[in-house]
Amino acid sequence: MGFLSAVEIAELWGISERSVRNYCSTGRVPGAFLVGKTWNIPADAVKPSRKNAKTSSTSPLLSRLIEEKTSKIKGGIYHKLQVELTYNSNHIEGSKLSLDQTRMIFETATIGVEGDPVRIDDIVETQNHFRAIDYVIDHAKDPLTEVTIKELHRILKTGTTDSVQDWFAVGDYKRLPNEVGGRETTLPENVAKEIKLLLKAYNSNSSHSFEDIVDYHVRFERIHPFQDGNGRVGRLIMFKECLAHDVVPFVIYDDMKSFYYRGLSKWDKENGYLLDTCLTAQDRFKATLDYFRIPYGDK
Repeated sequence: MGFLSAVEIAELWGISERSVRNYCSTGRVPGAFLVGKTWNIPADAVKPSRKNAKTSSTSPLLSRLIEEKTSKIKGGIYHKLQVELTYNSNHIEGSKLSLDQTRMIFETATIGVEGDPVRIDDIVETQNHFRAIDYVIDHAKDPLTEVTIKELHRILKTGTTDSVQDWFAVGDYKRLPNEVGGRETTLPENVAKEIKLLLKAYNSNSSHSFEDIVDYHVRFERIHPFQDGNGRVGRLIMFKECLAHDVVPFVIYDDMKSFYYRGLSKWDKENGYLLDTCLTAQDRFKATLDYFRIPYGDK
């Protein structure tokens, strides 16, 4: 993936250079970064939609998350989501932090340790996951692109012990072949092509159902584009796409782990295994929405 200047992007998008710089400075162009006074913008970056058009179709849940995140409201749906999605998604992948420790890190940026030692990576990835959720909320309505996917991985894995290894690419696709659950995944040299094809097929429709989003997740996990962090990035993408298409989102809880993995492996023969697991998780989230009095549709 190459980078273009603000001038080049302005010509590509048909807007002023100043508008491009404003989009970048307000965080509305994923993957854009400054070197000195020059913006480096991913060549495949998508022009952000207008704020008024974006707001008009924002779901009550997304509106509440944005409001509570911006106002730093404690004890609401944003607070609960940060703690529970982070704890469960990390725990599925082997984190040893407890729910209370995860909550303490979010609320106080400290951690209480009793008994067994705590891995530094568990703490770093917990803090990073909070930031990744913020990114999902901020960019929920943006199109799903390679830039979005890589940015979520960069946020999640920055500062971890993996990130300093020569063989590990933070915010980029894997360099070494890997397996998941004993199943071969896409070889490194084919990942970029497969992700592009997956995104092209997925983005060919302007709206997506619950089943479309779960199907995308399965295909993403089978490509397994990163050396590590694929499950967490994949579940963050599912949450983002649910917010984007006004589908009631869900958290895969740690006690659903075996059913979730079975569903991923059996998708081709019986997609009901995974759909039922996700629907059960969605029902739990609906109960949370009911508690916080946030309306939702029947998706």
